[in-house]
Amino acid sequence: MKKPTRVWPAALALIALTLIWGYNWVVMKKVLHFIDPVDFTALRVSFGTVCLFAVMVLLRRPLRLVAPGPTIVLGLLQCGVFSTLIQLSLVQGGAGKTAVLVYVMPFWLLPMAWLLLGERIRELQWAAIAVGAAGLVLVLEPWHFEASLLSSAMALTASLVWAGAAVYAKRLRARVQLDVLSLTAWQMLFGSIVVCTAAWTVPSARELEPSLYFFGALAYNAIVATALAWLLWLFVLDCLPAGVAGMSSLAVPAVGVLSAWIELGERPSMAEGAGMLLIALALGLLTWFAGRRRT
Repeated sequence: MKKPTRVWPAALALIALTLIWGYNWVVMKKVLHFIDPVDFTALRVSFGTVCLFAVMVLLRRPLRLVAPGPTIVLGLLQCGVFSTLIQLSLVQGGAGKTAVLVYVMPFWLLPMAWLLLGERIRELQWAAIAVGAAGLVLVLEPWHFEASLLSSAMALTASLVWAGAAVYAKRLRARVQLDVLSLTAWQMLFGSIVVCTAAWTVPSARELEPSLYFFGALAYNAIVATALAWLLWLFVLDCLPAGVAGMSSLAVPAVGVLSAWIELGERPSMAEGAGMLLIALALGLLTWFAGRRRT
């Protein structure tokens, strides 16, 4: 059993983690005033990689690369394609809306796990998918053909890539014993190489404008949202049930929407607001069901 004395520190760590990841959507949106999205992606994943390896050294985690081939594939998907897509989607899309669309990942993950991993989908999970799909239609508002439609498509593609990477990682961990932090750092290293190559070869749409906010956003992404957040996440997983820890996946986009509303003035339309509530309800059902099954 977990020590009761560690429950409250873990709960506070989970709240801090949710705030860090949720507010980062606003940070990634605002920094685009000073730098090209691909260039910023290259910088944040590169410095984030350095911070993760530093954390591994401090925690005395194994630095040896295990399963290099699959780790490279994960790096291309989760760090290269996923990170670049979400940054590009923020060019035209709102921070809050993009956060919600990216975090519909569980709705892709369930059918993927059903088809590729043989995991059964229960009745409540099908109901959650249906509710989430209805919410997704309201958030996208396909009856309004605006410039943000491309942004929404990129955000949804990012969530699809994220789900595919999660299934791939699950199959990999079923065959090979891996340290989660080590796997994350190595795949981030390989992904950063690809993103940096793309940033170097593709002409930038915007020249870098060094500013206090730019350097602060870069430090926030590398140190706070990557290194510190991973330390908090590992601490939370060590102290709390996985189902409770999984609630952060529901709270992060909510923090993103609220932060974007307060700081950027991104007020969702009535349809978008209703869709976000339906998606939140669906994610809550999935998280509750997962926690009940683990219990």
